[in-house]
Amino acid sequence: MSRPARFTLDPAFTVAEVNPRLFGSFVEHLGRCVYTGVYEPGHPAADADGIRTDVLELVRELGVTAIRYPGGNFVSGYKWEDSVGPVDQRPRRLDLAWRSTETNRFGLSEYIAFLKKIGPQAEPMMAVNLGTRGVAEALELQEYANHPSGTALSDLRIEHGDKDPFGIRLWCLGNEMDGPWQTGHKTAEEYGRLAAETARAMRQIDPGLELVACGSSGQSMPTFAEWEAKVLQETYDLVDYISLHAYYEPLDGDVDSFLASAVDMESFIENVVATCDHIGARLKSKKKINLSFDEWNVWYLSRTDAEVSALDWPEAPRLLEDNYSVTDAVVFGSLLIALLRHADRVTVACLAQLVNVIAPIMTEPGGPAWRQTTFFPFAQASKYGRGEVLDVRVDSPTYETKKYGETDLLHATAVRAEDGTVTVFAVNRSRTEALPLEVALNGLDLTRAVEHSALADADPDARNTLTDPERVTPHPVEGTEVRDGRLTAVLEPLSWNVIRLA
Repeated sequence: MSRPARFTLDPAFTVAEVNPRLFGSFVEHLGRCVYTGVYEPGHPAADADGIRTDVLELVRELGVTAIRYPGGNFVSGYKWEDSVGPVDQRPRRLDLAWRSTETNRFGLSEYIAFLKKIGPQAEPMMAVNLGTRGVAEALELQEYANHPSGTALSDLRIEHGDKDPFGIRLWCLGNEMDGPWQTGHKTAEEYGRLAAETARAMRQIDPGLELVACGSSGQSMPTFAEWEAKVLQETYDLVDYISLHAYYEPLDGDVDSFLASAVDMESFIENVVATCDHIGARLKSKKKINLSFDEWNVWYLSRTDAEVSALDWPEAPRLLEDNYSVTDAVVFGSLLIALLRHADRVTVACLAQLVNVIAPIMTEPGGPAWRQTTFFPFAQASKYGRGEVLDVRVDSPTYETKKYGETDLLHATAVRAEDGTVTVFAVNRSRTEALPLEVALNGLDLTRAVEHSALADADPDARNTLTDPERVTPHPVEGTEVRDGRLTAVLEPLSWNVIRLA
């Protein structure tokens, strides 16, 4: 066992209040996320609207808030008007992003109804197509969705059966427009101008909207930082957020670097913050741009191109259906910790995606739904990660990684709830050694460990499957205690830990 990792918690040193939108997710018309995922008329568990109630129950348990829709790459070819009105009259279209055929049987009204079924915590986050379309179409969608009545498009919504406006407050101005793979890909100057014009026009209808400009699709993009700077130069006073997207997978068998993926995520966040604040300073603006990390996950992306290029325009093919291991879940938990550690600027985040497609929830057509290993860290973080993030600065043993150099074995954060209870979220990145943990609890009036739960397994490749859906679940850890203002615990090798203190 290595030397202990240590940190101090003190209510005088905080990061920020957690915005509930940090626990958002993402439903894209991709693979089986929608069809046979959330929506499967004829399934034994489907309700009258075709929504799978077994999936609904798991979505509520997962604790997601804002749900981004309808893409993703899909949105850059999306014609919103195809997705409204009588279902049997909606057109079938080719989806260039995923070489699939879109039936439009699930559309805008169904999306809003799905959110209502989840509950009031589920907020719409709508993306507009700035790839093949522009200002006019964004305004038409806004009028259809949000205007009460008395205009052609708002009355059309009412005619379609939705008397009440959808009240969408949070809008994404396109998706990954820096990416050459994007239908309608643009330079930073082209996109910045279009985003500014769209934002300005949408605010003429409703000044209170919250708007997300497209940032880089990843820190490794050749235009990274320069893209953000040019886009914000055009849009700074017109938008509230800039987006970040990041996915992680083990490359060339380098598991140690994969376990340290959050090192990259945290540097990505900090570099985007620096770029935003640089442009703010140049513009002499007192406004702060916040970050919308509206796509993040573990994704075995290197397999995807071959999967997609082999398709011949099928409906809802099995695509991106990664089956997550314990190792993946520990990295995933670490990514959640990274988001919480930057809650002062990351105020929206969307786990991509919700069902079947690189998702915490899997389904079988006509069959069951089950939780992947990644389901548990997200559900626990959403449940216990509400409140104020305390500033955690670890003194930890380190290990060497090929990609990130010397890296802490401990990755941790802590959140203090309104009632004064504190939850510590911690990952031990060591694949072989348990890690003792010592936490000084200053001025927090905490006297006991209510619960210590860990996700870990003797087999780091263990996973939940259709035939064994509960192979991996969190388990209780014994011996964790608070004594004389000090928490002591032992973190199992390769583990995600939730320690609740009162």
